[in-house]
Amino acid sequence: MDTYKPLLDEFLNHLQHSKRYSTHTLKAYQRDLARFLAHLTIPCTHVSVKEVQNFVSFLHRKQLTAKSIQRNLSAIRSFYDHLLKRQLISVNPARLVSAPKAARKLPQVLDPDQTSQLLDFADVKDADTICDRAILELFYGSGLRLSEVVGLRINDVDLAQGFVNVFGKGNKRRLVPLGRHCVRALQDWLSVHPNPMPKYWLLPGRGSKPLSPRTIQNRIKRVAQRQLGDNSLHPHMLRHSFATHMLESSGDLRAIQELLGHADIATTQIYTHLDFQHLAKVYDNAHPRAHNSGEQD
Repeated sequence: MDTYKPLLDEFLNHLQHSKRYSTHTLKAYQRDLARFLAHLTIPCTHVSVKEVQNFVSFLHRKQLTAKSIQRNLSAIRSFYDHLLKRQLISVNPARLVSAPKAARKLPQVLDPDQTSQLLDFADVKDADTICDRAILELFYGSGLRLSEVVGLRINDVDLAQGFVNVFGKGNKRRLVPLGRHCVRALQDWLSVHPNPMPKYWLLPGRGSKPLSPRTIQNRIKRVAQRQLGDNSLHPHMLRHSFATHMLESSGDLRAIQELLGHADIATTQIYTHLDFQHLAKVYDNAHPRAHNSGEQD
């Protein structure tokens, strides 16, 4: 493994500074590639299709899911693309190995009635509950990721114009609209914020740090238990609900891609499956020909 370290470090440095990958993504690449390189018995620049296939078989025997194997293979392909550009190899062997197909799992979403019930807060005055409402409105009202909400500072939010300036995946900035309910919730929160300085965290935690992802997740579960009687709610479920309800109302997939900050519209297209699922359910419940009465046309 040590003999590969300079090449691996150079590749990760390229991803960090040229591709501007997030710390989380870099750690995943490092972990997956370290496992692959440690598995090799020949120099990494001499690897053929056979060695990559053997590694995929090894992951199968370890009972990794198809999605995890896809992720590993993607990291290996990217690594060898880098070696190819460096002219250290003449062909990328990982490009000739097919990844196993993963069953497509549709994301869970709240229906509109559940969402209304979740966000139906009584007139509250304590700071914790005001903060909880602001957190929920940010996720559902703007479809933000957990990491994006954690990283928000007060000056990222423009309540007068109704936008939030989000620092998303790939270190890309995007402006996302805030609905009127979200604006109101944030106004209420900023009125009781412990340190409402422009560059301070919108959701402050202990010391000089923002509220941690785990704390936000736990707060959402606590509210869901109280409002819905179920604590299975998580931040990404609110993001999925935002996207699904937007698609049902507008049908504009490109706009939703921009709002969510997806680099590839194929990622956004999963919500078309959810939208069709909902329409099929409405049809089954409402259309007179949806039920088989035994009559012949």
